[in-house]
Amino acid sequence: MQLTAARLSRVKASASEAASRKARELISAGVDLISLATGEPDFDTPDHVIEAAIAAMRGGQTRYTSSDGTVQLKRAIATKFERDNNIQYAPNEILASSGAKNVVFLALMASLDAGDEVIVPAPHWVSYTDMTVLVGGTPVVVSCSHNNGYKLDAESLEKAITPRTKWLLLNTPNNPTGAIYSREELEALAEVVRRHPRLHVMTDEIYEHIIFDGLKFHSFAAVAPDLKNRTLTINGVSKAYAMTGWRTGFAGGPAELIESMRRVQSQSLGSSSSISQAAAVAALTGPQEFLLERSAAFQARRDRVIAKLNWVPGLSCSRPQGAFYLFVGCADLLGRRTPDGKVLAADTDVAEFLVEYAKVMVVNGGAYGLSPHFRISIATSLERLEEACRRITSAISALR
Repeated sequence: MQLTAARLSRVKASASEAASRKARELISAGVDLISLATGEPDFDTPDHVIEAAIAAMRGGQTRYTSSDGTVQLKRAIATKFERDNNIQYAPNEILASSGAKNVVFLALMASLDAGDEVIVPAPHWVSYTDMTVLVGGTPVVVSCSHNNGYKLDAESLEKAITPRTKWLLLNTPNNPTGAIYSREELEALAEVVRRHPRLHVMTDEIYEHIIFDGLKFHSFAAVAPDLKNRTLTINGVSKAYAMTGWRTGFAGGPAELIESMRRVQSQSLGSSSSISQAAAVAALTGPQEFLLERSAAFQARRDRVIAKLNWVPGLSCSRPQGAFYLFVGCADLLGRRTPDGKVLAADTDVAEFLVEYAKVMVVNGGAYGLSPHFRISIATSLERLEEACRRITSAISALR
C-alpha cells in the first residue's frame, strides 16, 4: 500500500531549503564551501528582543496562547501596521502564526477550492506555487521580464485573470529579484483588481525594511484603501529583525478570512510559540533605528558584489532595490563545457558546476520560475562574499 498521498507527487521540496541543507551537510563533512543559498540575515537578534524572551520565560509565559496570537502581540502588530504602513486593523482582522510562510499557507488553505487560480508573477518565491497546488488550487505563473524590472504590469494581470481567479499574490520587495513596486505601479494593478470583484490580493511584505537607494516602500492596502477588504497583508519579524529561527509571522486582512485562517490553525499548528510571540512584541514596539543601519550594510554588500560579478564574462547582474538577494543571469554560460567535459545545458547545471568547481552554493533560477538565472544571498559577511566572487570568477574562467 502506498503511504504517501497522491497529491504530493505534484509538489516539489523547497529548492532553497534543499540547497541550504546540502550546504550544511557538505560543510559538516569538511568541505570548504561558501553557502549563498540561505535567505537568512547574518546579524544577531537584537539584545532587547532576547531579553524580552528571557523575561517572558521567567515570568511564566510558557503556556498555550490563543490560536491567532496573544492580545499583546496583536496590539503590537496593529501598531506596526498603522505606524509603518498607514493601515488600520482591528484585533479580529489580525492573526499571528509560526512564520510568514505558514501565514501564506493558512490563507491559501482557508480560501481556495479545487481549481481556484492564484496568479503568481515570476520570478517568485519558491513556495508560492507548490503551496497552491498542495491545497488544491491552480497556480497561474506570469513571467515578468527584466525589461519591466521583473514586475507585473496591469496589462499582463488583466490577461491572466479568468473566472476561476481567486488571488493575485504579490511579493514586494521581491525574493529573488529585490524588485519593489512603486505607488504608481500598485495603483495601476489596483485599477485592474477593481474591475474583477472575485479577485483578491495577497501581498507578502516580509522584506519591507530592507530597502536601498532611498526608495520608499508602499503597501498595497494603503495605496488602494477601497480594496482593503479584498487584501491580505502579510509580514513578520524574520528578515528585518534577524529572527528567522523564532518563527513569527502575521497578517492583517478581512475578518472573515482571518477567522477562517484561525480555524485552520487551531486544527493544525494550534498556536505559535508563546516565547517567540513575546519576543516579537519587543521587536515591533522597541527601537527601530537599527533597521536603517542594517539596510545600509546590505546595500554596501549589494554594490560590491554587483561590481565584481558584472565583470565576469557570461554573467549579468541586475540591481535589486531591496531584500538581500541578487538574481544573476547566466544565459551566456549555457552550451559551454566544464573542465571534465560536461555541457551546461540549464541553470541547474550552472548551480551544480559552482558547487563542484567554485565550492559556492547558489539556487538555480528555475526554482523561482525564471531561467536561466541563479540566486545568491548577500546575507553574509563582505569578506565571504568577496571570496565567493573570486571563486566564481576563477571557476567560470575554466569553462570551454
